[in-house]
Amino acid sequence: MELKQTYAEEIALELNGLVELDEIVNLIEQPKFDTQGDLAFPCFTLAKAAKKSPVNIAKELAQAISHPYFEKVVAEGPYVNCFYNKPDVSLVVMKEILHKDAGYGSSEIGQTKTVTLDFSSPNIAKPFSMGHLRSTVIGNSLANISEKCGYKTIRINHLGDWGTQFGKLITAYKLWGNEQQLKEAPISELLKLYVKFHDEAEKNAELANEARLWFKKLEDGNEEAQHLWKWFRDESLQEFAKIYQLLDVEFDSYDGEAFYNDKMDEVVELLVEKHLLIQSEGADVVDLSDYSLPPLLIRKSDGATLYGIRDLAAALFRKRKFQFDQSFYVVGQEQTLHFKQLFLVLEKMGYEWPKDMVHVPFGFISKDGKKMSTRKGCVVLLEQVIKEAIALAENNIAEKNPALPDKEEVAKMVGVGAIIFHDLKNDRQSNIEFSLSDMLKFEGATGPYVQYTHARARSILSKSAIDLTLLNPAGLNDPYSWPIIKRLLAFPEVISKSFDYAEPSQIAKYLISLAQEFNTYYAHVKILSEDIELEGRLALVQSVAIVLKEGLRLLGIKAPERM
Repeated sequence: MELKQTYAEEIALELNGLVELDEIVNLIEQPKFDTQGDLAFPCFTLAKAAKKSPVNIAKELAQAISHPYFEKVVAEGPYVNCFYNKPDVSLVVMKEILHKDAGYGSSEIGQTKTVTLDFSSPNIAKPFSMGHLRSTVIGNSLANISEKCGYKTIRINHLGDWGTQFGKLITAYKLWGNEQQLKEAPISELLKLYVKFHDEAEKNAELANEARLWFKKLEDGNEEAQHLWKWFRDESLQEFAKIYQLLDVEFDSYDGEAFYNDKMDEVVELLVEKHLLIQSEGADVVDLSDYSLPPLLIRKSDGATLYGIRDLAAALFRKRKFQFDQSFYVVGQEQTLHFKQLFLVLEKMGYEWPKDMVHVPFGFISKDGKKMSTRKGCVVLLEQVIKEAIALAENNIAEKNPALPDKEEVAKMVGVGAIIFHDLKNDRQSNIEFSLSDMLKFEGATGPYVQYTHARARSILSKSAIDLTLLNPAGLNDPYSWPIIKRLLAFPEVISKSFDYAEPSQIAKYLISLAQEFNTYYAHVKILSEDIELEGRLALVQSVAIVLKEGLRLLGIKAPERM
C-alpha cells in the first residue's frame, strides 16, 4: 500500500506541474513526533517558483488536499502534515499482508535484470574463522533481498584457491608436516603450519624465497606442487561445506582464483592491445596516476601473476556468462583501493559496464579489542562458535520450555540465528566485538528476541478458536495497534532501501522495532478477549508474525513456530 505515493500524487495535483512527482516523493518525510501526523511535506523549495512564502503555500495545500485514507491534512508552519485515517488504513494494510503472506514487500524493480554477488570467498587451506562470517552473511542476505526485489540472483563463491600462500604452505608442509596428522585434522594442521611459517620467516628470510619458488613451480604445473595444492583444496572444501550447511547458505558458482588460470592471457593481450600495460621496476602494471591512484599490479618481475589480473579475468568472464546488470563484491573495507583500481582499469579498457559494479565494504570482527588474524594465530573458528551457540541455545530452551518438542532443531535455529543477527544488526562498515553471550540474550536487540516475538505471536494465534483463514477483521483505532500498523506499512520501503544501500542492517533494525512495538501491544491489550474487535486483533497478530518471519528469512535466519 503506497500511502506516501498517494499523498505525493494529491500534492502534485494541487501544484499543477510546478514540481515533478518524483521530487515530491523524495521531499516527503516522517514527522519527528506522532502528534505532528504520519507524513510531512516541506514547502521551502516551492517558494521561488510559486512566488509565495512556504507558510502560505502550506496553508493553501492543507485546505485543498482531501482523500479517504487521510483523516486530516493540516499546515504547521512551512510543512503540510497528513494524518492517516487509522481504521481504514489499518484494515487495508492487514488485508494486504494476509493476502500476500510471505510475498508482502516484494517488488518488480529488478524484473528481467540480473545481479551477481561475489561473497564469502574463504581462502583454501585456512580455517573458516569468525572473520569470514561477515562477507558470508552480508552477501547471503543481499542475495535474498535482491531476489525479493525481483532480480535474478547469481551467488558466487570466489574461492581463494591460488596465490603465494600456497608456496608458503607447501614449504611449511615439506619442512615440518606430518601426513598422518594432516589427514586426521587437515584444517587445524594446515593452520599450525601456516602460523609456524610466519613465525620462522621472521627469523629466516630465506623461507620467503623458498615459498616464492614453490608457488612459481605450482604455476608452472610441477606435479608435486599440484598434488599438494589439490589435496589442501579438497580437504578445505569439505570443511567449508559443513559451515555452509549450518548457516544454510548456498552458491551457484564455486569458481575460485585457479579457475581463471587459463583466462589471464586474454586479459594481458587486451591490456597490450589498448596500450595500457607498462613496466615498473620489472613488474607489469596498469598506470592509474591520472586518477591519483597507485598502479594496478598485473605480474611480478618473476612472471608470477597477482590477483589484480584474476579479478579482471573474472569480471570479463562473469559479464559474458551472466550478462549482469549489477555486480556486487562483498569484501572487507581494506580492499577498497583494489576495487577502485579494478573498476577504473576496466573503464580504461573501454567498457561501459564497470559503472554497474559495486564494492560492498564492511568492518572487521575483533576479539578483546584486537582484529582477528590467521597468520598470527589470533582466530576464532566459526564452526566451533556455531556449535557452542547451539549448545547454549539448547540450555536456554531447556530452562524456559523443557517440554518443547524438536528442541534440537529449535536450538539450531536460535543459535545460528543469534550469530547472523548479531552481525547484521550493525551497519556493515562498523567493526564488531565478538561476544557469544551478548548474541544469545533473549532480551534487547538480538536474534533470539525477534524469534521469540514471532513464536509468541504464533502461540497467541494457536490459542484462538477462530479459523484464521476466514478472518473478517474490522479496522483498528486503539493507541497500541497504530504504531504496529505504521511499522508494517513501512516494510516494503525498508526492503527497497536495504537493496539501494546494500545494507541488511536496515531490515534487522526494523525487525527489532516491530518486535518491540508488538511486545508493548501484548503487554497492554487482551488480544483474545471475545468482542467485536477480536478478528481485527488476530489479523494484526498474524500480520506481525508474517512480517517477522519474512524479515528474518531475508537476513538468512529461520523463525521457529515455538520456543
